[in-house]
Amino acid sequence: MAIQLEFINFIVPIEVIEEKYSGGWAQCLKDHEDLIGGRVWFDEYLFRDGAMNPTDIGSILDHWQSLGFQFHDGEENPDKWLDACVVVAMFGGASLYCDWIEVDGDTAFYKGKPKGNVSGPEEDYV
Repeated sequence: MAIQLEFINFIVPIEVIEEKYSGGWAQCLKDHEDLIGGRVWFDEYLFRDGAMNPTDIGSILDHWQSLGFQFHDGEENPDKWLDACVVVAMFGGASLYCDWIEVDGDTAFYKGKPKGNVSGPEEDYV
């Protein structure tokens, strides 16, 4: 599957959420339940949150970093996303190199997995 991109997208592989998010995927869904279908959506591989401006995406990054997610290694990989990435839709790709995501127009999908159907806002996630 794939996720729809809008404005500035914060994307995390669900397998990384399972590993690093306190309580795993189930807790992540519970913590974001009021945002799902609005600014948050997901497919079977990727979780997406988003913003319309750099200040708001910065707040999302700060929050996830406080949860223990590592975005890049300032020494070995300063120009490569690690646990999550930011994709700016109008620029057509990740803001830094990201080896686990493919961007195709206004959608993104986990590299090596079929693109399939697209998940986006206002879907029935129940």
